Amino acid sequence: MGFSALAIVGPTASGKSGLALSLVEALESSGQAAEIINADAMQLYRGMDIGTAKLPKNQRRGIEHHLIDAIEPSAEMTAAEYSKLAIDTANEIRARGKLPVFVGGSMFYLAAALDYFDFAPTDKDIRDQLESQAEIVGNLEMHNQLAALDPESGKKIHSNNVRKVIRALEVIQITGRPFVSTLPDPEYLVPTLTIGIDVDREVLKPRIADRVAEMWSQGLIDEAGRLLEGKATLSKTALAAIGYQQAFQQISGELDEAEAIQDTIRLTNRYARRQMSWFKRDRRTHWLPDSQELLQSALERIRLGA
Repeated sequence: MGFSALAIVGPTASGKSGLALSLVEALESSGQAAEIINADAMQLYRGMDIGTAKLPKNQRRGIEHHLIDAIEPSAEMTAAEYSKLAIDTANEIRARGKLPVFVGGSMFYLAAALDYFDFAPTDKDIRDQLESQAEIVGNLEMHNQLAALDPESGKKIHSNNVRKVIRALEVIQITGRPFVSTLPDPEYLVPTLTIGIDVDREVLKPRIADRVAEMWSQGLIDEAGRLLEGKATLSKTALAAIGYQQAFQQISGELDEAEAIQDTIRLTNRYARRQMSWFKRDRRTHWLPDSQELLQSALERIRLGA
C-alpha cells in the first residue's frame, strides 16, 4: 500500500467523518481492514456529544472507533498525552494487521500523533504563575507580552486562546527562545498518507450555521446543563469549548438563545479558517475538492500510495 497510516483532515463541517467511514468500508471490501482513531480534542470527553458533533455508535457502521469518550470533562489532556495514546493505539491496530485511520481537525493533536515531536519543556510553577497573572491582567495583556517577546507567535496565536498564549510564554521563559522555533519541521513517524477535504468558504459557512442550529435543536442546552450539574468541576478546556461556552452563558443568562447561536457560528467559522491555515502549510497533504467524486478521488489517491 505504500503507507502505514491514513489521516483525513480538514475544517469543521467539511465531511471528514463521512468520508472516513466510506473509505474504511471500501478498504475492507478490497481486503484491507481498518479502524478509526479520533483526532478531535473535544470528542475525547465523555458526555460532550451534541456540541462536538460526535458520531453516535449506531451511525458508525460497525467500524471500530478509538479515543472517543476517553476522559471525563473534568480532566485536561495535553498534546503530549494524546500523542502517546494515539501512537500506542495505532501500533496496536497495525499489530492486528489493520490500518489506523486518523480523523479529526485538532491541528496540534494530529501533528503530535503523526509526526516526530520533541515536545517543548514544561514547568508547572511557571505555568501557575502565568495563569495567576492572566486572571489579574486579562487575556489581551498576556497576548501583548507574547507579541513583544515573540512577534511571530503573537501573529499566529489569537489573544482569546489564553491557554496557548500561556503555553508559549512558558516555553519562552524556560528556553529563552521564541515559541515557534521550538516546533520541529514535520516528519512522519511512519509512512503516512494524509488526505485533506478542500471546501470553498462560501459552501462551508452555511454548513457551519446549519450544524450549530441543529446542535441547539438536538438539546445542547440540556447536555450543557448536565455537565454543569456533574460532581467534578469542568476542566478549562471543556468550559471553553466552542458551543459549550455559549450554552453555559445562555444557561447563566449572559446570552439569549439567538446570541449564543450566533456567537457559536462566528467562533466556529473563525476556527475553521485557522484549521485551513494550519493544514494548508503542510505540503505533504493531498487536497481533494469536496464534490460528488470525493470518495472515488480519495480511493484513487490511496491506490497511488503516499
